Amino acid sequence: MIRRLRRQPEPVEFTAPLLPEEPFFAIGDIHGCDRALASLLDGIDAHDAGGQSKIVFVGDYVDRGEDSASVLNRVFRMSQQSPDRVICLGGNHEAMLLSFLQDPEGRGARWLQHGGVQTLASYRIPGVAPRLTPDQLREARDRFRDALGAEMISWLRKRPLAWSSGNVTVVHAAADPAKSIADQEDRTLLWGHPAFASQPRTDATWIVHGHTIEPEVKVRGGRISVDTGAFATGRLSAALITQNKVLSLPDGRELPIRQETWRTDPGGKQTGSGNKN
Repeated sequence: MIRRLRRQPEPVEFTAPLLPEEPFFAIGDIHGCDRALASLLDGIDAHDAGGQSKIVFVGDYVDRGEDSASVLNRVFRMSQQSPDRVICLGGNHEAMLLSFLQDPEGRGARWLQHGGVQTLASYRIPGVAPRLTPDQLREARDRFRDALGAEMISWLRKRPLAWSSGNVTVVHAAADPAKSIADQEDRTLLWGHPAFASQPRTDATWIVHGHTIEPEVKVRGGRISVDTGAFATGRLSAALITQNKVLSLPDGRELPIRQETWRTDPGGKQTGSGNKN
């Protein structure tokens, strides 16, 4: 008997050039690490003497670290003073914070378990734990709402979830590779997507993101990862992104632009292997 040979699927490559319309800095998840942020901003100033390049924050300003209040005040002030230069995206931790303000009984425990306790402490609201009575949660919410102030709460609610320049889009967590940027769901942008790292985009769009901790800034397969776990490692990172060039900060290393070749295994799963361009 002659067996019919299964035809192997053609490999898919992500080969799009990196073409932002203008140079910009993308800063990873800060998570309450204000000293690290101040130091990183000094480094950005050294690489952008004219102060013209945009600065894009990928979100997650709060929680886990010890100084969320100072971080929020700093990025809020920057965005107010330079609204055309400073872009502050929203992250999943800002979403959890806002959910706590809206529904402390239903959403409070989750936020507190994921760093909200540290954020409240930075606003001098100590002694809060995930297991509180409904009355205690409402009291903590009321104190926190007063400490934040109406202007800050309004600002947090208005944070965009994506920013684009040329064929580069910055988000907090991920983008669904099967959908255009305009059709992305908020949950995907904030929390991630299962196919983000295992399926290439076909629209030549590069995605810059945080949310997933890496040991260093990484460039691979149309993705630029800038979250280096500042709250756990003490390293807050950024990337200076220009046409076909990525510079990692604060170390100032130029990172190779990697193409990615994706192959589909018999089970239908795609796997990628990077190649230096």
